[in-house]
Amino acid sequence: MAIKHPEFPASAYKGSATLIQPCLGARLYEDDYGSILFGAPPEVLKGLLLHGVSRFDTVVLPDIREKGGSLTNALEFPLYFFLFVAKGLEEGRKLNLVGHRDAISQTLRLLRITLLGPTRDELQNWRTERPLIDEWTAASEELALKNKYGEVIPVQDFFSLYPFEDGAVHIGQQHITRLDTDHYEIEVNRAITQIDLREDSQLAPPYQVQPDYVPGGLTKMGIEVLGGASGFTPSEPCTGLALCYNGEYILIDCIPFLDEHLFARGISKNQIAAVFLTHLHDDHSSLFPLMLMPQRVDLITTREIFEMAMDKLACGIGWRPEIVREHFRLVEVRPGQRFNYFGLTIEPHVTVHSIPTIGATFSTVHRGIERDVCVVGDNHTMTAVSEMTERGLIRQSTTDNLKRLYTQRFSLLVADGGAGAIHGDPADALTSASDRVVFVHVEQLTNEFNTTFSLANSGKRYTILEGDPAIYTSQINHYLTVWLGRPFPNRWMRSLLAEEEIRRYNSGDVILVQDASTRGYVYLILTGYCDVVRHDGKELHHEASLQAGDILGEMAVITGTGTRNASVVATTPVTLCVFSEETFKSFIVAEGFQEKLLTQWAMRPAIAKQEQFQDLSSIVLEKLSRVGEVKDLGPADSLELTDDFWCLLAEGEATLNGDSMFYDEDYGARPFAPNNTGPITSKEGCKLLLFSSKRLEKLRLETPQLNYRLRKMREESPNQLVDWHLGVVDIQ
Repeated sequence: MAIKHPEFPASAYKGSATLIQPCLGARLYEDDYGSILFGAPPEVLKGLLLHGVSRFDTVVLPDIREKGGSLTNALEFPLYFFLFVAKGLEEGRKLNLVGHRDAISQTLRLLRITLLGPTRDELQNWRTERPLIDEWTAASEELALKNKYGEVIPVQDFFSLYPFEDGAVHIGQQHITRLDTDHYEIEVNRAITQIDLREDSQLAPPYQVQPDYVPGGLTKMGIEVLGGASGFTPSEPCTGLALCYNGEYILIDCIPFLDEHLFARGISKNQIAAVFLTHLHDDHSSLFPLMLMPQRVDLITTREIFEMAMDKLACGIGWRPEIVREHFRLVEVRPGQRFNYFGLTIEPHVTVHSIPTIGATFSTVHRGIERDVCVVGDNHTMTAVSEMTERGLIRQSTTDNLKRLYTQRFSLLVADGGAGAIHGDPADALTSASDRVVFVHVEQLTNEFNTTFSLANSGKRYTILEGDPAIYTSQINHYLTVWLGRPFPNRWMRSLLAEEEIRRYNSGDVILVQDASTRGYVYLILTGYCDVVRHDGKELHHEASLQAGDILGEMAVITGTGTRNASVVATTPVTLCVFSEETFKSFIVAEGFQEKLLTQWAMRPAIAKQEQFQDLSSIVLEKLSRVGEVKDLGPADSLELTDDFWCLLAEGEATLNGDSMFYDEDYGARPFAPNNTGPITSKEGCKLLLFSSKRLEKLRLETPQLNYRLRKMREESPNQLVDWHLGVVDIQ
């Protein structure tokens, strides 16, 4: 990479510096010599716009790549702002990019993928059909930014690169020193300002997310809008949809701050079966939260978009692509070919955008009538598409198909109406025969369209097929099977369902009351989130966070206490299935699960307290309890630790091979590290957590959240060298 350092005036500094926080995880420093943005969390641009920022000159890439489920280096939209709004491209200015060499190279490669798309060689390596290669590369080149000679500008030419040298960078009169991880000092003519991004332990959207308070119920087919705006709309979330099909959710794209928007709608991450990914732009493809899912989700997309997504995410977190792939399962689709996804027919199509992009029609037959939702996807105006077709850049078949989508009848048509250089025109759908037409990427429709179309705003629901009580049956079976760790017996399932009742609670409702009697019920959460809280007479304690798939009240039934030891409060709208306590207990006893469940419950508090398992969801902790055991050693007792087990010290003091064991370290068959085995000797007595190494490895590969956490644990361990860091990468 060429390192370029533009000259700045060397006049004496006489002004004053200001510091603002556009959003959590970012700071904007400004003085007379320019402005410096530290950190680029998702939607940081919206925070800058809400603060009235008109320009910035420098971006400092943070050391910590992720916080609270979001990446911290989302530079795509800040670059758009610098180029087009702050007139950097028009004025011939470059954006200064500061960071470690590997982070700079990874950021540039990431931006190359999202701004310019794949190269012809990459598409050929992925065995893309020749006509589609020609169309995608022609569209990308046509819509790419060009210099005065008509040549596509490489992404690195938008930047002046400043890698840290001995922890310092000098940009004209501004001297930036890295004091520690995400802790910086700016000196301008002896005036010093410190920036400490570590002050923000979590990230959050810069705008207010409006939550639902009333449960809406599941549908056989419908769309829930997580967001419908563009990346430049400061007060609204980006475009993302949740397609509910027979009670399960398929996300259509993965918007920034996915967890917060799912929570606001009362959709548990356990309810997400798949993501249909249309393309790689940041407002549609913030995939990192999927690496923290309690179960692997299907990524439904083309091979090309999947490979780009893995490359982008690898550059985002600094891990090798093959390690990132472990967290996903590709369900490959091909444009123009219908695909049956567990009864839902998906027919993807190609759109015309700056990088490879698809949309799809999702359909099902109900009582002999086909119901369908067409999501066009990000698409250029049809006027521009037709002109590109006349010039031989776009295939006539692509244009004809897009025209068909805008005129054919669908139960619901979701179209791109964002206008601008690479987005659609609401007028394209004026002749649509669809029952309803809804636009995304639009802040406000003009009077011309107000009586014809509507906008997909966050919180809206579009129901195609209403749900009924039977829709919950498959969910109940699935969740009980996951909870039990084996297929739930059919005859017992029928007995439970014969007496089940579906109940709905508003956000904030108390579901179970501490110290109250069980009243003969056990509860299974079907949708939403709950908190378990306990009052000790003086203070309120948060015991656990639960979501769809968790069971409430089972411990009181099996232990025979007859009373609730804590309260459960709905933190979002919640749907529950209520079972007979007597039937549920009879099942546990008759099938011989009582002792096993008591053992697992005894493990859960010990597991939850371990630093290695912080922030794991309750269902993942439940899965861990099934592959582990608690081993109590008395004073001076010994245990030979072999590579059949992974070991953590939960209580007391002990030694391994004569060396002291510690609570924040691990032993035995250590994930991603050499085995550390031998005799364990207790001092005054201790408690060990032992996990079968084979079963743990299988669970890791099935559970993205656990996989990611174990790798992060190893990265954070002292003196541990890991082999999955990405390092410096080629941009092209």
